[in-house]
Amino acid sequence: MALLWGLSVLATPAWAQAVELKQLKLERRDGELVLDFSTRLSLGAAIEDALHRGVPLYFNAQAAVYRNRWYWRDERMGRAIRTWRLAYQPLTASWRLSLGGLSQGYDSLSEALAPLTRVSGWHLLALDKIEPGERYYVEFSFKLDNSQLPQPMQIDLGGDWKLSVERSLRVE
Repeated sequence: MALLWGLSVLATPAWAQAVELKQLKLERRDGELVLDFSTRLSLGAAIEDALHRGVPLYFNAQAAVYRNRWYWRDERMGRAIRTWRLAYQPLTASWRLSLGGLSQGYDSLSEALAPLTRVSGWHLLALDKIEPGERYYVEFSFKLDNSQLPQPMQIDLGGDWKLSVERSLRVE
């Protein structure tokens, strides 16, 4: 029995990867429905190794606002997507995080991960599109986008590369 426990401890990876959603909050601000979220992101050894070898990673955050309907499938009222590109620059030994056309350099991986794990005031929908008396909800997801990896890497991706979290929230 002790031998089996010892083998299971040795079999677990020392650098476990995960995405944990620490905060997810909807608010009505300045005539808009806005979303704040915070995640804890732990990359596995295989992912960090790929980054150090120059493979860029893409992270997606997606939020969609739906209106409940009993007679048909729920109506999507709006959707917002953010895509970050994280890459290591070997010549300067620095990290580059890009969002849209904006790019920022960082000295360490933990500094580069910080902006993509905390987002505040993300505009989802104008409040004038929300009708009183109707029920609405938001579906949120944050994930590592494996489809953006180079094709040879996509062939044999294991569980180390599955980083995602999904949640639903009612609009109050």
